[in-house]
Amino acid sequence: MIENDTELSRRLVVGHRRDGRCCYDKAAKQELIEACLQPGISIAGMALRHGINANLLRTWIGKYKNRRAAMVVMQSPEPTTATSAFVPVAEMKVSAKSSSVRIGAQLPNGVSLDLSELGLDEMSSILHMLSALPCSGSTQD
Repeated sequence: MIENDTELSRRLVVGHRRDGRCCYDKAAKQELIEACLQPGISIAGMALRHGINANLLRTWIGKYKNRRAAMVVMQSPEPTTATSAFVPVAEMKVSAKSSSVRIGAQLPNGVSLDLSELGLDEMSSILHMLSALPCSGSTQD
């Protein structure tokens, strides 16, 4: 891995600006960020090994995670523009005769969401996606 690190270090800096700041290769930068996201990897150690500032590398990783989270939001099936992260929940009573459950939500901005036609797998996927949104308070990365 040290040989690979040395090769990556050589590809990382592609030039310098007039003010002395380095210009970095996007592909090498992406490779370094993804390497830092592996379990058990020290960001400070990786930065030191590749000759860059640890704070700069942490900034790159933060931007990468934000872009990735934005991509998840952009791929959501129905974008909503709710002004509040909280949706009022009303209890519904289901009779024993009813074989289907009707699930829906009325958002404060007037958007209504009918989820009654979804199966359990689809509902699980939607709930998992919603729990990953930044407004859900989830601590997942």
